Amino acid sequence: MISPSSFKDEVRIWAATIGVEAREIHIRKMKRKWASCSSRGRLTFDPEILGLPRNGRDEKIVHELLHLKYPNHGRMFRVMLNAYLNRAEGEEIRETTIDSG
Repeated sequence: MISPSSFKDEVRIWAATIGVEAREIHIRKMKRKWASCSSRGRLTFDPEILGLPRNGRDEKIVHELLHLKYPNHGRMFRVMLNAYLNRAEGEEIRETTIDSG
């Protein structure tokens, strides 16, 4: 498990790579999603993300940060997500909700 501080550093590094600004990064329990992003650059992540392997964290981080450039999940969003994560189109991870047990 990664520390909250190290996770926030990962978010900042990805934000710089993508060319967006994460103005606020919060970690708090969410009912149904791994993360959310406001149009003002406020990112909120569920604490369970800290226990994911690096590629799982990267998936969620890049997904949310790209919403600062592309507000919906259109073609350009998917193309950029795959490009940043070095994936072929169609390899998207389908899991988008948390098991609230």
